[in-house]
Amino acid sequence: MSTKWVGKRVKRIDGPEKVTGELKYMTDYQFDDMVWGKVLRSEYPHAKINSIDIEEAKNLHGVICVLTHKDIPGFNGFGIVVPDQPVLCSDVVRCTGDAVALVAAETLEIAEQALSLIKVDYEPLEVVADAEYALTESAPKLHPDGNLHSHVKIKNGNIEQAFEEADIIVENTFYSPRQMHAFIETEGGWGIMDDEGFLTIRCPGQYAYRDRMQIARSLAYNAERIRVISSPIGGAFGGKDEITVQIYLALLALHTNGRPVKIHLSREESVIAGIKRHPFKVCMKTAAKKDGTLLANQVKAIGDTGAYASLGGAVIALAIEHSCGPYKIPNVDLEGFCVYTNNGISGAFRGFGVNQVCMGIETHMDMIAEKLGMDPIELRKKNVYHQGEVSSVGHIVKSSVGTYKTLEMAENCDLWKNREKYKSEVCEPWKKRGVSLATSFHGIGMGIGLPDYGAASIELLPDGKFLVGVGCEEIGGGNSTVYAQVAAEMLKCDISNIRIVQGDTKNTLDGGTVTASRSTYTGGRAVAAAAPKMTELLNQTAAEMLNLPAASVDLRPNHISADGQIIPYKSIYEHLYEKHQSTRVEGHFYLPKEKEEIKGSGGAPHHLYGYLTHVVMVEVDTLTGETDVLRVVSIPDAGKVINPQGLEGQAEGGAVMGIGYTLFEDVLIENGYHKTRNFTDYIIPTIRETPLIETFPVEEPEQSGPFGAKGIGEVVMIPIIAAIMSAIYDATGARICHLPATPERVFNALKDLKNQKVQSTR
Repeated sequence: MSTKWVGKRVKRIDGPEKVTGELKYMTDYQFDDMVWGKVLRSEYPHAKINSIDIEEAKNLHGVICVLTHKDIPGFNGFGIVVPDQPVLCSDVVRCTGDAVALVAAETLEIAEQALSLIKVDYEPLEVVADAEYALTESAPKLHPDGNLHSHVKIKNGNIEQAFEEADIIVENTFYSPRQMHAFIETEGGWGIMDDEGFLTIRCPGQYAYRDRMQIARSLAYNAERIRVISSPIGGAFGGKDEITVQIYLALLALHTNGRPVKIHLSREESVIAGIKRHPFKVCMKTAAKKDGTLLANQVKAIGDTGAYASLGGAVIALAIEHSCGPYKIPNVDLEGFCVYTNNGISGAFRGFGVNQVCMGIETHMDMIAEKLGMDPIELRKKNVYHQGEVSSVGHIVKSSVGTYKTLEMAENCDLWKNREKYKSEVCEPWKKRGVSLATSFHGIGMGIGLPDYGAASIELLPDGKFLVGVGCEEIGGGNSTVYAQVAAEMLKCDISNIRIVQGDTKNTLDGGTVTASRSTYTGGRAVAAAAPKMTELLNQTAAEMLNLPAASVDLRPNHISADGQIIPYKSIYEHLYEKHQSTRVEGHFYLPKEKEEIKGSGGAPHHLYGYLTHVVMVEVDTLTGETDVLRVVSIPDAGKVINPQGLEGQAEGGAVMGIGYTLFEDVLIENGYHKTRNFTDYIIPTIRETPLIETFPVEEPEQSGPFGAKGIGEVVMIPIIAAIMSAIYDATGARICHLPATPERVFNALKDLKNQKVQSTR
């Protein structure tokens, strides 16, 4: 199929204003009559609140209002799945990020001073700092139902018999860190109530309609009188999927007499109050035959969701669904626990639990290949499932599967074919290089049991251009350009004639959240559903204007052609306007789902998956343990690639994020208190740590997607984690199972390896 816009390297439509700094984000705005809001956080990770005294703070000159839980008109709670997090705590605090009071003042300095004048009488309680301890009878209950938020379990076949019949068994325990989203724009925004009682909240978020619902619930307010504008966003990666400050802004706006109120978290407050990636402990045991056929996989994963649920249950469910990789394993025993502790709050983050389990199964694939003397790619190719086959969790995969093709591409890429040559090119004798690969996959959409739909509108404007409205926000991935490409392709117009509006409950339909790698697939399909309706409107209106049958009217590039005449879109708008007829159409799309949920899985299986293989080369300094990633080859299967430039951007960003997760990043919390508080002691990769990254997409079109597209936003950072771990082993012979693989951990592993060799020679 020949296309003009889809599949082409279209420059991002939001690029110029972003790179020049012309674009204003929510927290960039200042107003002459603006007041400042601040949040009082808990002093303790776990404590009873005996009393809250706000009198002195209220009487401070310049303070407009001080609010506590008593000032919440509606429901004092929020949370995407389980609304168990208090808006403002009343009787107990469960982490140092808990909010206790709100202040609005004339200046930021006065607001901060007012916080210091609020007196809270706390009674410290025992801190639950370890997820495994939290599951014991001796641990205090953090919530009425205990400390186990969710438990998922999938069991197929006969695991015991499979292990007895196996020729090889590998078993390890893997630990993964608490990663920070590290977006440039910290949580913040502003809100205002007008004279008629309409409330507008401008705050970066990943689902404006859900944010509006949660605001309305806490304010006991009519949601139709609340407008939420959630885009543009200065980075998110899942960290703005949950409520951040939206409800605080709304509460303060009720008490500021029509003046705009702004909250903007400092980086230190963002670290303490913002959600993080779930740290996991994964115990895995994998069995295979001597010919490399996988027989069994046993997994026990424990995720620390912190003080409140957020999306923890869904994270652990997705982890278990993906814990066997894109392979056919007939016997599985997979179990996951999502556990409450006093360690801040964990929630959505790119990869959504799959990162933590991929490192396990992919490391085991390499260990099995080594023990059997098999090529690691051949072992994977032997065991991957194909479209129409049964996955490890027991369902028939009906959608497109590109794993085998990504592995073939990896096998033939320069880095893999010439790996011995590249490994020998070290600049110092104490530095060692290793090359390895890993493959993984990630579900697209929300899975079974949750509503999953898309919606888009297309409006003909007075100047003859089109306004495309999509609920899914722009969080940096470039979906606005994708929507413009799809619309321009189907409306046969120049892409410059397409304007995009996103993330605004007033100007867009409810199209679901921008998460779960769903925005290109879902939003693109919704635009594709609306476009034929706009074409029909244009054709019928032109036919009416010319008094011709609609069949004789043609949609041509940027105009309507009929009976030798050209009708510009501007004239069509004028005709519709004069007739008081709508110039707007809508398109709706419901994601395909599997009919039957796997018992005990918490929402598996997904109908659609994106796939990707990474090949990496690392260099390890054996004197210091420092690891550098030198080259990355990213081979995604995203179905039809709508914009190759956008795909490359996602692949490169995901690879760098995966490097940070594997080698540097960890938010350290001791006994409920954050030891990591800023970027001074939280290390993220910079341009100096960014390697050469090559992207070679494999297009395995998905019939249900827009022009055959799927999603890729999350899987781009997943397999690189295991690939780096195995490349360190390839370079040094030391296996790292506890991330991040810091210089200290690598150095100690090398030291232990050396001691083992000394002992074995005695």
